Amino acid sequence: MTTQFEPQRVPAGPQLGEYGALVEGRWLKTGDTLEGYSPYDHSLVSVVHRAGPQEIEQAIAAAERAFEATRQMPSWQRAEILEQISAKIIERREELARTVALEAGKPIRTARTEIERAAFTFKVAAEEAKRIYGEIVPLDWLPGTENRLAHVRRVPLGPVAGISPFNFPLNLVAHKVAPAFAAGCPIIIRPASQTPVTALKLGEIILETAWPSGGFAVVPSSTPNAAPLIKDERLKKLTFTGSPQVGWALKAQAGRKKVTLELGGNAGNIVHADADIGYAVERLLLGAFSYAGQSCISVQRLYLHTEVYDQFTAAFVSKVKALKVGDPLDEETDVGPMVSKGEADRIGHWIKEAIDGGAVLLTGGERNGNLWQPTVLANITEEMRVSCQEAFAPIVGLYRYTNVMKAIEAVGASDFGLQAGLFTNDLRIINAAFDKIEVGGLMINDASAFRIDHMPYGGVKDSGFGREGLRYAIEEMTEMKLLTFNPRG
Repeated sequence: MTTQFEPQRVPAGPQLGEYGALVEGRWLKTGDTLEGYSPYDHSLVSVVHRAGPQEIEQAIAAAERAFEATRQMPSWQRAEILEQISAKIIERREELARTVALEAGKPIRTARTEIERAAFTFKVAAEEAKRIYGEIVPLDWLPGTENRLAHVRRVPLGPVAGISPFNFPLNLVAHKVAPAFAAGCPIIIRPASQTPVTALKLGEIILETAWPSGGFAVVPSSTPNAAPLIKDERLKKLTFTGSPQVGWALKAQAGRKKVTLELGGNAGNIVHADADIGYAVERLLLGAFSYAGQSCISVQRLYLHTEVYDQFTAAFVSKVKALKVGDPLDEETDVGPMVSKGEADRIGHWIKEAIDGGAVLLTGGERNGNLWQPTVLANITEEMRVSCQEAFAPIVGLYRYTNVMKAIEAVGASDFGLQAGLFTNDLRIINAAFDKIEVGGLMINDASAFRIDHMPYGGVKDSGFGREGLRYAIEEMTEMKLLTFNPRG
């Protein structure tokens, strides 16, 4: 039996408070509680009531009813709501950044950047809500079709289910919620178990707007209880960000609904002989170790031309050693903890395996709790897990090359295909890499980790399919509807 209660916030202390699932504008206390602990010091951060089958059904039924209102909402009103959400995120940026730092272990400075990006995501969605265009198509291409034409418009799909990961607990929720609102679709969010409060705080913000209360829900839940979000045919789309193993399994269960999968990566980056080495070092340092490498597009494999290998490696390792590892609430911290003991254990096994196989440890390789010192390995091989699988950790492996076409081939040989980076000004190399590296995005003179939130973002191969980025996600949350005209008289 569920009861309604107001979330209890404790802003002065480390604990974020107690929250219920958010369904139809109400905070529901279920009794099935999930305690959240800091990845840094394991202090109690939050208590969240998880949605069970009753609450999930209530959220789906409410979303189906709300669609009658959201699908008819004029674009100016959708845009206005999205602008309000963006502004309120900025108003609460310090509170939200602290929440992200406590729940996810993300350094506070990096967390603030995420909050600003989330506000930008909603702001761009407000603009795109007014630009969901159709087209006029002439149909007079054959004799007997004179004067015929078609009007094509985009209409919202219907209720959406969004499953989000821990590593960007606000902005990756925003990348599901904002395009859904812009398109006129209700959405139910199942946040990561490690970081539910950030999504629930977004729910607080959305409740202050005119968006229909049934048109948005946040349902922290167990995996079995979340099954209707994938299988229920009243939900017309599933958008998932997470691991390949889980994502592909969910797609197989999703039935006829449309699916977007944003999965993993083990991004390769090339530094060619003509690169600006100082700039490349700075960008790749940030791309490798921001949020302890826990990003799908984090720099993992570095291919360095032999002419610049020594220069780059010396500068890069020196910068890595200078990074401050520690408390995510410390303003000076560059690298915080991995999200869990299990993840920290895993990468320890991978590092040991690589060193036992002949890799050379240039720096790092030391652990304190969930904190790993940023690690750089040389002399790695393609079959080592630190290279061929997704590390999702503060670790980079170095390769030396002389033939850039072979480096391009090596970057593209991965089972993953999300993003890659290439530092060069040689257009022949750029064109060859763009043609041959099978990825969703190639960043020239920047790290694979570069992303601005309105660009098309997504991958191929094991990295998933479909695209995020506001206009592109809106297209995937709408469908084309055709009206033909045959003028008579």
